[in-house]
Amino acid sequence: MSSHASKKVIYAALAGNLLIAVTKFGAAFFTGSSAMFSEGIHSAVDSGNQVLLLHGLNKSRKPADKYHPFGYGMELYFWTFVVAILIFAVGSGISIYEGVHKILDPHPVKNIMINYAVLGAAVIFEGFACSVALREFNAARTKDNFIEEIRSSKDPAIFTVLFEDSAAMLGLLVAMGSLFVGDYFGIPEMDGIASVMIGVILALTAMLLAYESKGLLIGEAASPDLVDRVEAIAGDHPAIDGINETLTMHLGPRDILLNLSLDFRNDLPSGDLENVVSYLESVIKAEFPQIKRIFIEAQGGTQGKSGVTG
Repeated sequence: MSSHASKKVIYAALAGNLLIAVTKFGAAFFTGSSAMFSEGIHSAVDSGNQVLLLHGLNKSRKPADKYHPFGYGMELYFWTFVVAILIFAVGSGISIYEGVHKILDPHPVKNIMINYAVLGAAVIFEGFACSVALREFNAARTKDNFIEEIRSSKDPAIFTVLFEDSAAMLGLLVAMGSLFVGDYFGIPEMDGIASVMIGVILALTAMLLAYESKGLLIGEAASPDLVDRVEAIAGDHPAIDGINETLTMHLGPRDILLNLSLDFRNDLPSGDLENVVSYLESVIKAEFPQIKRIFIEAQGGTQGKSGVTG
């Protein structure tokens, strides 16, 4: 998935969340609804998160230098982890606090039809942003299973927006349902309960996002299919007797580091060895342009077995 596609998803989510946040806070001010206030906090936090993701995307495109010889691609992973922390600390924390306060000191929601109108509009805005993210996500899918695709995805900008939009839609349904129940049955505490439930949804979203981001931040290998194909390319060359080790790591969504330990034929002249290495690098990069750096080691079959796996 291209950087342009990632930015498109983030800009769509940012525009929607900014509009939604303003309307939600306005409704909360006029109606005194804790659930609506929590929803406003939710949208405001999401807007800030999208700004951080855009910042991470821009930083990740900086060229390599002597201080960061492998580039800045992992900046995006870092800022995604920061987003997870903000969702948990700010979004979830404030929502739960506000909800508990409202449960302990309940009062009826005024002008409830304003809340219904705002929540209905929010569903439309969130639905649009979610559809953009889902369309871009599906365009790059390689697996039939949605959960497996999320787990194998190396582009946190896309799955972060998906997580946020899914949580937002669920939060809107909770707010609408709780406000209706509270108003219809005369249970003012339902407004606070809705706020707490929205906080729990945000906390679960933050933990899931943090879990996925942590794996990318500490270094994840490339997909098994890519590794198998690279080993097939190397193993098919007549100058190679065997493959000792294949190590890969994502330095960014479209930036993979590859280290190959190969057992070359013993009778291969040193000049031919250089030609083989150049050939393998060109063929692998042509098929997998996301592999930006390749290091090939010439080692005997027993020397390469270091016990480290890719």
